[in-house]
Amino acid sequence: MEPRESWAALAAGGVAGVCVDLILFPLDTVKTRLQSPQGFRKAGGFRGIYAGVPSTAIGSFPNAAAFFITYENVKSVLPHGSSSYLSPATHMVAASLGEVVACLIRVPSEVIKQRAQVSPSSSTLRILSHTLYHEGIQGLYRGYKSTVLREYLVGGLLLCHQSSVLTDSFLSGTVSPLGVLKGGFAAAVTTPLDVAKTRIMLAKAGSSNASGNVLAALGGIWRTQGLSGLFAGVVPRMAAISLGGFIFLGTYEKTRQLLL
Repeated sequence: MEPRESWAALAAGGVAGVCVDLILFPLDTVKTRLQSPQGFRKAGGFRGIYAGVPSTAIGSFPNAAAFFITYENVKSVLPHGSSSYLSPATHMVAASLGEVVACLIRVPSEVIKQRAQVSPSSSTLRILSHTLYHEGIQGLYRGYKSTVLREYLVGGLLLCHQSSVLTDSFLSGTVSPLGVLKGGFAAAVTTPLDVAKTRIMLAKAGSSNASGNVLAALGGIWRTQGLSGLFAGVVPRMAAISLGGFIFLGTYEKTRQLLL
């Protein structure tokens, strides 16, 4: 890929990521409140549905850009050629490493966003300063391991998260119905990890979940809420990831065409 095309892909990916995150933000808020330990109503219900959106707006573009830069660079150094066996593996490895790097930006943004979503009366800036004061920088990376594990499993199962929808089809500018179905299925299968991630990010400093132990978080949810707790928020999560594929690819292609 030529430098001009690379920069166009980078910018288009960032714009597409911002569009997806902002358009589907209400679904994300509903999902987070359903997964929160205090329950949907106490976490805000349908009030303040855009609480935490500044964190998403600021972090979305660099998050998508970090994924693109890593994905393109890793893909360029891995063997792929025309082999039908090597090509999917190359895309999967590049996408997985892209997600690991992108999570360095996504997780701090996600921590602040989710805490704002369940505390709609508090501003994003206030939550950020409170987190830094009481927990330091490490507080912003609460849930990093669970987030990376979730992304790794999605890629490892050859399923479809927003980024892996891209890796399968961004060159053609299309999203297949099968890809959308795989995305919805992936969302359902990985929901317990997403719930654990939410509980870890929202946990008070010093609590058991604050340690970031994914298995302990899953065990606690199972003991107190059973299967329904592990799959809390599965419907809005499936809807957001499925719709996100269409919005992301459509916005990406249009933006890239304009830039080129």
